Amino acid sequence: MTEGGAARAGYGRVMLKLSGEAFAPADAEYGINTDATSLIARQLAEIVDLGVQPAVTVGGGNIFRGRQAPNIDRNRADYMGMLATVMNALALQDALEKIHVTTRVQTAIAMTQIAEPFMPLRARRHLEKGRVVIFAAGLGVPYFSTDTCAAQRALEIGADALLKGTKVDGVYDADPHVDPRASRFDSIRYVDVLRERYQVMDATAVSLCMENALPIIVFDLRSEGNIRRVVTGEPVGTLVHGGVA
Repeated sequence: MTEGGAARAGYGRVMLKLSGEAFAPADAEYGINTDATSLIARQLAEIVDLGVQPAVTVGGGNIFRGRQAPNIDRNRADYMGMLATVMNALALQDALEKIHVTTRVQTAIAMTQIAEPFMPLRARRHLEKGRVVIFAAGLGVPYFSTDTCAAQRALEIGADALLKGTKVDGVYDADPHVDPRASRFDSIRYVDVLRERYQVMDATAVSLCMENALPIIVFDLRSEGNIRRVVTGEPVGTLVHGGVA
């Protein structure tokens, strides 16, 4: 299924948004799996070698989800979730450094013994020097998702696109795991994602991208080589854009 004729292009600087599930074993939702983390690292190394400047925003749902802890104060639970993202960021940093990719972790909550504080200009400088920058601890405040953080950070660092790596190969008009008749979009407008409430990113993140004309590409992260295909402009996944229908 296609909406619009939005053209794909190569991207020089990108923000990769990873949910916590990207770090978990393929057959489970929780934990940090070495193979899954190494797969992400290899794909990032591949695009660094192409001269692309990747930043990464990580979630923490494979360790702790604040909204699923009803007996804990929401503010405190969200901070606990932010700490979970730091664990994933350090795991990814370790996997990248093991294959000789220089990496920096920046956090929205100060923890200077293990990471730099978030500084947009410093993050840009790291990217210009060929370093992968991993953003952790979300925006540092409760009630905002890591999807929204990814959109915000992407704009702050001047990314050309926001890449959403998932377990499915794009945006569908229904859950493909439930409905065998579900159809995938090659491209779709932001406004249609918001109106139909398709499960791309949360509405705040999509709206932020729409207001700033930041394209979103939703793709299957676990198919090796897909990050390279996306950044070089191949028609992988679903492009979310502001073009005409």
